[in-house]
Amino acid sequence: MKKILVTGASGYVGGRLIQELLIKNFDVRVMVRDPRKISGQPWFSKVSVAQASAEHPDELDKALAGIDTAFYLIHSINTGSNFDETEARIAQNFAEAAQRQKVKQIVYLGGIANDKNISKHLQSRKQTGISLASTSVPVMEIRAGIIIGSGSASFEMLRHLTHRLPVMTTPKWVLNRTQPIAIRDVLWYLEHAAELTQPVKGIFDIGGPEVLTYEEMMQTFAKISGLPKRVIVKVPVLTPALSSMWIGLVTPVPTSIARPLVHSLISEVVADPSRSIDAIIPKPVEGLLPLATAIELALSKISANTVETRWSDAKSLTAPWAKAQSDPEWAGEKTFSDKRVRETDIPAALVWEAIEKIGGDHGWYGAGHLWYLRGLMDRMLGGVGLRRGRRDPDHLHIGDALDFWRVEELIPGQKLRLYAEMILPGKAWLQFEVSTVDGKTRVVQEALFSPRGLGGQLYWLVVAPFHTLIFPTMLRNIVKEAGRSV
Repeated sequence: MKKILVTGASGYVGGRLIQELLIKNFDVRVMVRDPRKISGQPWFSKVSVAQASAEHPDELDKALAGIDTAFYLIHSINTGSNFDETEARIAQNFAEAAQRQKVKQIVYLGGIANDKNISKHLQSRKQTGISLASTSVPVMEIRAGIIIGSGSASFEMLRHLTHRLPVMTTPKWVLNRTQPIAIRDVLWYLEHAAELTQPVKGIFDIGGPEVLTYEEMMQTFAKISGLPKRVIVKVPVLTPALSSMWIGLVTPVPTSIARPLVHSLISEVVADPSRSIDAIIPKPVEGLLPLATAIELALSKISANTVETRWSDAKSLTAPWAKAQSDPEWAGEKTFSDKRVRETDIPAALVWEAIEKIGGDHGWYGAGHLWYLRGLMDRMLGGVGLRRGRRDPDHLHIGDALDFWRVEELIPGQKLRLYAEMILPGKAWLQFEVSTVDGKTRVVQEALFSPRGLGGQLYWLVVAPFHTLIFPTMLRNIVKEAGRSV
């Protein structure tokens, strides 16, 4: 049995690829920096986990030991202005470790970069492939264009732009040609790459059966969604930076993620026929999905709440909104707390159900205008805001994104701890604990804030009055919601 390593296991593609490989009975090992991020995945008990960072060669050696095929799905695009240098360095580390451990094949999912005028983002993706191929280990570089699937950043951007803006003022890049591909077909090529009996070396482009402009993609989405044809006015003044800020305000995709997507659209992203993969991995018998079918499939999964992975599942530890979270180790941690306690005769199980539904479309149990304002402020500062939502409307897992929080700890029926990913001068948590004391259900809701410097302490003093409006109402409404199920 082939031993497969999947990096980027907490990411959009990686999380789905693992399931496909397990169906094919591969021996799968996943590489993550923090195993807690994937502990809630249904496949967690079926894989071996290597806790490692691509920044540390010794950890890579352990992760790659005994591996036949390694999937390189690491993406550091939102780690700052020097992301390209970071990507090249960690790719080189990975390639050298793979050579030391005698890995037979590296499979890398990159981006189509055939246009002479490619963005820094696509150039970095291209350089990553060059770095990976710098050793004796054969590298199969599979380059894809826009990936269409429930939960992908590209799809969320397309969906929300089309839904929310019946009349759009857009830059000229909406006329550039692109070749979108369904996530189902991307996984088809990746899983079949794992089945190859001999190592393959080379660059291969994959794209769907249609070449379209981004404007045509939006009009196709509008038609499938039953929306009127969108009015699109093209202007030359919207730079990529302005475009990404605009997308960050209109869609759930934050500016930091939208920026590389927009830059990619400035280039023509069309597969090169001379780099066809068909001779090595034939197309599915039923053919590759056209855009309309891929959109319909994605929307059906969203409607049925069966989205397996989302773009927000992967959290870079050095993302812009995380940089403000860290204190020097020597600084010590002063923690402010806002603690609320309530006892009720309502069964603990029902109270827990209400807590687990928090956020997303359910909202935050009161003071919605204040939550909206805080989310808007975060978006304007380049953070994730509230529009990120949640993957499942009723249930959470460790590592799930939840609006501008992330699930850090989850003990079903007992404790939920959320870590703030909004831009803050410090670190913040919101946690709930449910227990039964003397026959009554006891609910403890606590907001915790560890300030960074004087600015952080002043921030807490400024927002503390708003807490008196938000948190008592939240706890009261959680209990009230639970009571409706009695």
